[in-house]
Amino acid sequence: MAVPRAASPRRPPALRWPGLLPPPPPLLLPLLLLLLPAPSEGFGHSVELAFAVEPSDDVAVPGQPVVLDCGVEGTPPVQITWRKNGVELPESTHSTLLANGSLMIRHFRLQRGGSPSDEGDYECVAQNRFGLVVSRKARIQAATMSDFHVHPQAAVGEEGGVARFQCQIHGLPKPVITWEKNRVPIDTDNERYTLLPKGVLQITGLRAEDSGVFHCVASNIASIRISHGARLTVTGSGSGAYKEPAILVGPENLTLTVHQTAVLECVATGNPRPIVSWSRLDGRPIGVEGIQVLGTGNLIISDVTVQHSGVYVCAANRPGTRVRRTAQGRLVVQAPAEFVQHPQSISRPAGTTAMFTCQAQGEPPPHVTWLKNGQVLGPGGHVRLKNNNSTLTISGIGPEDEAIYQCVAENSAGSSQASARLTVLWAEGLPGPPRNVRAVSVSSTEVRVSWSEPLANTKEIIGYVLHIRKAADPPELEYQEAVSKSTFQHLVSDLEPSTAYSFYIKAYTPRGASSASVPTLASTLGEDPTAVYEVKLLAYNQHGDGNATVRFVSLRGASERTALSPPCDCRKDEATNQTSTTGIVIGIHIGVTCIIFCVLFLLFGQRGRVLLCKDVENQLSPPQGPRSQRDPGILALNGVRWGERGQLGRNEKRVDMKELEQLFPPAGAAGQLDSRPTQGAAAPALCEETQLSMLPLQGCGLMEGRTTEATDPCSGLAAAPPPPDGGPGLLSEGQAARPAPAPVTQPARSGH
Repeated sequence: MAVPRAASPRRPPALRWPGLLPPPPPLLLPLLLLLLPAPSEGFGHSVELAFAVEPSDDVAVPGQPVVLDCGVEGTPPVQITWRKNGVELPESTHSTLLANGSLMIRHFRLQRGGSPSDEGDYECVAQNRFGLVVSRKARIQAATMSDFHVHPQAAVGEEGGVARFQCQIHGLPKPVITWEKNRVPIDTDNERYTLLPKGVLQITGLRAEDSGVFHCVASNIASIRISHGARLTVTGSGSGAYKEPAILVGPENLTLTVHQTAVLECVATGNPRPIVSWSRLDGRPIGVEGIQVLGTGNLIISDVTVQHSGVYVCAANRPGTRVRRTAQGRLVVQAPAEFVQHPQSISRPAGTTAMFTCQAQGEPPPHVTWLKNGQVLGPGGHVRLKNNNSTLTISGIGPEDEAIYQCVAENSAGSSQASARLTVLWAEGLPGPPRNVRAVSVSSTEVRVSWSEPLANTKEIIGYVLHIRKAADPPELEYQEAVSKSTFQHLVSDLEPSTAYSFYIKAYTPRGASSASVPTLASTLGEDPTAVYEVKLLAYNQHGDGNATVRFVSLRGASERTALSPPCDCRKDEATNQTSTTGIVIGIHIGVTCIIFCVLFLLFGQRGRVLLCKDVENQLSPPQGPRSQRDPGILALNGVRWGERGQLGRNEKRVDMKELEQLFPPAGAAGQLDSRPTQGAAAPALCEETQLSMLPLQGCGLMEGRTTEATDPCSGLAAAPPPPDGGPGLLSEGQAARPAPAPVTQPARSGH
């Protein structure tokens, strides 16, 4: 085991300082110093707990003893135990722990009746005062031998031709295949006889003496089995006529592990005898090291590596021509996981961050898991895993994090492990966690976080660090903001609307950080809707409905304009106007004018009179809701002149594009709102969004149907004249007053 090197210094996590709070120099320097990694201890072989020998996979014979090796280095005393299938294996007379740490099973057994089987995955576990480590898994299986599922078949061949016999059988360990002819082992020195490791016998250049009965013999430590017999009959030589080249048997698809032997078979026939050659489909050279050819064309690759993976092509060519036949098979070579970077033991001050990194390679790519003192360690809390689990980060470390951490890399070809120790440098007298952490939403992008100082050891506190992340995000996306020691609240800005966030706080001293406070959650407020609405207002009498007034409004634009320039309060201005001397004079003039009009109408017998009472006044007055409802963007029911109503009546679906431009003004126009004075000698200005007359009539008055435009004393705008036929908005003499219809709102249609 290599001596761990000192960890290279890492850049501390960036501290984001709020714009309204400049970073105080006395706070920033200690925080940065605390976040810098401390130098690693130079631990040697006598300190680190590690395996010198690990158990390996094995095949056991029932009833025979089995020994699983295990050797451990580390500071004594070291305690060694064993696990079987993840459960601690108690020592008994059946399994004994040897002095060197190995495990001996005296009589390997299979499950029969009520007795358990000794087959399974075994791990060696070593522990000392610094922590615990677990070895790689070793799979122990019982030796077995199945029956033949493929027996050799009888064959007939011509002299000079080719014969092939095959048998298949499964067993652990893999059975060794040999052949017998007439119950006598075949002479492997005969170059015409080729015996392939996978259980195939090839005979080339057949002769009459090759006739006989052939048996396949399979053997391993479990058993020996002999197949059925298959007779070979060799007939006279052929006519010598030309035969096209043909491939009787081509290469099979193989999946092997590194260091095994690959056998790619190719049996070709033809007259004249074809020439067999091999190539790779990707064009790469096969090479010569570890490559040999058996018989007339079988390719043998010994000690395969991952680089040998590929598609191999067997070609049978007629000599002297381009006539050829091909067959191909894929070779896949797997490699067990192995480390290219081991985790290194480190020591860090309490409250800082510890990071371990391990990188493994293999084929297929291995899966990496982490163990803490032999237990699987998953992400969550202050533990983060990233880069496909190759990096383990532990933030805000404390005494409970001091342990031995293992990186375990595993794939279908095998597993490997590497370990490292974390030492936490803990200073006495550190403050406790901040208390009473609260988070309150202020706006759609801001949350105010407040807290109370820890209960104990607060004199040495030099500042606080607020940890922030979206509640739905993984812990590794967290960021921090530093706060001075005298501040117990902080406004977090630049957040996203309608989003839940998690907050927790730590107190820092020159000797380290406190443990984290209890996290709290808060959600930012939502933004105003951006929908556009179509608003219609119409009036009606006994003759029917009048033409509608159509406007488009946006609640978002309205709220923005309200914030920049609050609307006038016409009721308030009107009340103030009535109490002033000017209001009294205007009221007297209006009353006298009304009386004169009444007398004129009575004298000349005009019939188009209209009775205007207080109820009528209330119907004609605009809604007097809250200020936000009288915003120009929300109450955009501007009346149109009677000359324009007829045009709208002919085309009610026409959209005024200028209105849409007003709802969404170009950049820079938002602040160009007209603000008129509401106090002075002149009558106060009415809201710009209405052209309805707001004369404060205190009683009943008569008004001629053809009266010219009058000036509104509140808004300064001209009141719309009545239609010639006494239509909407006016009541003929003798007609009962009907309540004014409410505004009709509906979402804007496409095309408006």
